[in-house]
Amino acid sequence: MSPPPEDMRRPESDRSRTRCSGGPGRYLQSPTVSSDAVRRHDDGEPTVVGGRLRDPARVRGIVAKVLLGVGVLLTGLGVAIIIACFMNDRTITDSPGYAVADVVDTSLTRTVVRFTDDEGRVYIPRNGVLYPTQLQEGQSVRVEYDSRNPEIVRVAGRDFRIALLPVGTGVAVVWAVVLPAWWLLRRSAQNTHTTQEATHGN
Repeated sequence: MSPPPEDMRRPESDRSRTRCSGGPGRYLQSPTVSSDAVRRHDDGEPTVVGGRLRDPARVRGIVAKVLLGVGVLLTGLGVAIIIACFMNDRTITDSPGYAVADVVDTSLTRTVVRFTDDEGRVYIPRNGVLYPTQLQEGQSVRVEYDSRNPEIVRVAGRDFRIALLPVGTGVAVVWAVVLPAWWLLRRSAQNTHTTQEATHGN
């Protein structure tokens, strides 16, 4: 029985090398080994993973910008809600109608009421009533609505100022989370960048 080929007798680590044409004992590292992920986490150095360079400072900077963008977006939504409430109030004030409505359903997203207008037509606005704080199912409440479009209805005596507190509180909470996180990420990114420059300078 013939002896096994030379490559089969070599250790696994040696078989990952390819013999160079320059002569015996010379090997080239195989492409598989040379393309293996190289990971270095010391001193904030960039990390090569799967052939791609990942700079921790850059990643933190991007995350910080995303957080800031989320905060701006949520703030814009809050402002849009206040503006929409103000516009609805003005529409009702320009052509008001008055009625007593029955609360038929309450949920986290809307409070549904049913009322009859001056001409005897019954309405159940799809979007519910504006400013439904503390309303309960089965309760009767006075409402004001737009006589040209009874789908727009609010609890009598309430206006957009009711929305200022919950919207303002929500925006404040958002920035109470976003700003510290953004500052920490930015500071960490700057420190990492400074460390990299010092390391490269040495």
